[in-house]
Amino acid sequence: MTAAAAPPAVEVVEYTDPLCPWAWGSEPVFRRLRAALAGRVRWRRVHGVLFDADDDPPPDPAAETAWYARHVEEIGAHTGAPWARRLSRVAATSWPASLVAKAAELQGEEVAGRVLRRLRETVFVLGEPADTPALALAAVRGTPGLDPVRLAAEAAAGDVLERVRADRAEARRPVREVLSVRSASPHPGAAKETGDGGHRYALPTLLVRSPAGRRVVPGWRPYEEYACAVEELGPGLPRTPAPLPPAEALRRYGSLTDPERALLAAGPWPPPEAVRVDTGNGPLWLHPEEAATHPATARGSR
Repeated sequence: MTAAAAPPAVEVVEYTDPLCPWAWGSEPVFRRLRAALAGRVRWRRVHGVLFDADDDPPPDPAAETAWYARHVEEIGAHTGAPWARRLSRVAATSWPASLVAKAAELQGEEVAGRVLRRLRETVFVLGEPADTPALALAAVRGTPGLDPVRLAAEAAAGDVLERVRADRAEARRPVREVLSVRSASPHPGAAKETGDGGHRYALPTLLVRSPAGRRVVPGWRPYEEYACAVEELGPGLPRTPAPLPPAEALRRYGSLTDPERALLAAGPWPPPEAVRVDTGNGPLWLHPEEAATHPATARGSR
């Protein structure tokens, strides 16, 4: 009898939120890092619930939306990530999107990644944040490989709610290294104070753990900083992934921004089958299978 394979010695914990603009801007380097580490580490996403259910509503929603739209654009100027041409509102809560993203994990890593991507794009491409259960489920409908009936049932189930509650609690127990951070990054990633006097991880933050110790890389950083943190705890990890031919990269990821295709693909761009969606900060490129059910192509980008 063949012995079962040992679990990966290195765990990468990604503290994130489907509606976070810095997490959206970090997708190029995180996608590259996941490709470099595929099958050789345990990668776990923890949803930090950026917009909590008990946050006070803004006294002037229109002014709050205008301010937040400028904030997203300032972040996009650093990251190169798309922003919506028009933002309808600031998300009321991250809970529905986090529940749908967490439920999608039960259908496998590939489906979960596609679902989370769609949820991010509701804000930063469509300008319509998935901040209700109906909007979150509608945004991911038609995602390749997804069972939508199962997703809806599991997103409403008690065990998925408990998983997101556990994620939220974990994100509010940051390691001491992130309580004070010095960095030249426009988003250094020091832990954020919470209303109850505690702290939560800045989003995104990557925590790398192994029997040899831990390394934490908070905020928005270049690929090399994340890769070095993994290398220190797992010598030989990561292997720099070779860029894919454009058509293969688009098929593999379904949805690519210009910063992503620059990191993940090599060759003449765009491939002939690419579907272009214009945003306020460059295009989003969709594979035809993704475009067939994507909200941006059904309703037009905003």
